[in-house]
Amino acid sequence: MSYPSAVSPKNWLVTVLLSFFLGGFGVHRFYVGKVGTGILMLLTCGGVGVWALIDFIMVLVGAFKDSDGLPVKNQG
Repeated sequence: MSYPSAVSPKNWLVTVLLSFFLGGFGVHRFYVGKVGTGILMLLTCGGVGVWALIDFIMVLVGAFKDSDGLPVKNQG
């Protein structure tokens, strides 16, 4: 018998949209509670776009985690 693993209470679709439209500013990281890296993304323009692109892909595939280490996944 397998038990469902814990998933972040943050909404996956909101995270995807924030990452797509405002990823260069790190807004999706502020949303999931990662303030420190959100500030770094803001100061580096999303790692000149590379970091923002990697985060966007990670959010899409469900590998992105919130500040508690829980994956932000699509529940639908």
